[in-house]
Amino acid sequence: MTDRQGTSVVDPTRLDPPSLVLSPNCHEQVRHTPEHESLCHDFQSNCHWAVRQTIDNERLYSEFHAKLEWLVPDWPAPPWVRAVATTRRGGVSLGAYAGLNLGDHVGDDPARVQTNRQLLRAALRLPAEPVWLRQVHGCAVACVAPGGVPGEAVGGTPDQVKGGRPSGAAGGGQDAAAGKAQDGATEGTPGEADCEADAAVAYGPGSVCAVLTADCLPLLLTDRAGTRVAAIHAGWRGLAAGVIEAAVARLVAPPGDVLAWLGPAIGAAAFEVGGEVRARFVAADARAAAAFTPLDGDKWLADLYRLARQRLAALGVEGVWGGDQCTYRDPERFYSYRRDGVTGRMASLIWLEASDPLPFEASAR
Repeated sequence: MTDRQGTSVVDPTRLDPPSLVLSPNCHEQVRHTPEHESLCHDFQSNCHWAVRQTIDNERLYSEFHAKLEWLVPDWPAPPWVRAVATTRRGGVSLGAYAGLNLGDHVGDDPARVQTNRQLLRAALRLPAEPVWLRQVHGCAVACVAPGGVPGEAVGGTPDQVKGGRPSGAAGGGQDAAAGKAQDGATEGTPGEADCEADAAVAYGPGSVCAVLTADCLPLLLTDRAGTRVAAIHAGWRGLAAGVIEAAVARLVAPPGDVLAWLGPAIGAAAFEVGGEVRARFVAADARAAAAFTPLDGDKWLADLYRLARQRLAALGVEGVWGGDQCTYRDPERFYSYRRDGVTGRMASLIWLEASDPLPFEASAR
């Protein structure tokens, strides 16, 4: 089920073994594996739970929140298009990163980040490890092959994005490498964040596109037929550089068929920028002036959501949803770099299932 904000909450009993044990307050039926025995710890409140993970000689990670939450886009995508944006709730990270921190580049304990990623993959039943990009506020787009292996990341401006419709993309079974461009490319390994790009695209099942954010705008894309997907990391620099244009071009779908969802980002009432930022957007498109509200001096409030919608509209993409969250104003649910400085990262993920799955609501509580 979902809460009033449209947030789905994971049913921990659906996690695969190693075994899961809930506190007595949860009143849930739990599967126990005969090979492992775990004890419930004394938890302070509500539904805390412990998961036994086999990491470095079967270290036991426990004492983290029972509720693992995510947002599900409310858009008319086919049911086999799976998309979520995590919140910070749940997970094993502590201190400034408390909760489900999925960023391994922010100073958090690497073992805890790895556990958080394993928890998320099990809870969502992902077909492969997400491709964790090394994001640099640019506009390079990585093509993700089935199994979660990132291919080449196309760098530069959207004009440099080459290649046509990937071979076999409509059927979703061919390697995305068939549509790769050859300029400015790097290669990476899933989970190691060594593929430098700020967007990822996949043309069939078995690939999970993901971006990490904590104020920057995550965008998820698909086509109405559900044959391809993309995830975009768009801070103001990426927006100005053309990351949306590059990703939409790389999706290789008619703009009228593209669906876009704007995930949690810093809101228009909280994102203060200097006059040089406004000038850069207005120089590219005078209509961008409407996305800035003046403050004292040469300071402005910038509306990332509006800027993204303007860029999408200029491309002919009219199917746009989301854009109603503010990471800065909601510390209970979201990480925010502007608010906290040292903090974690949420993930926005999108992938294609090989068959028509049950809706998330059927597998969450």
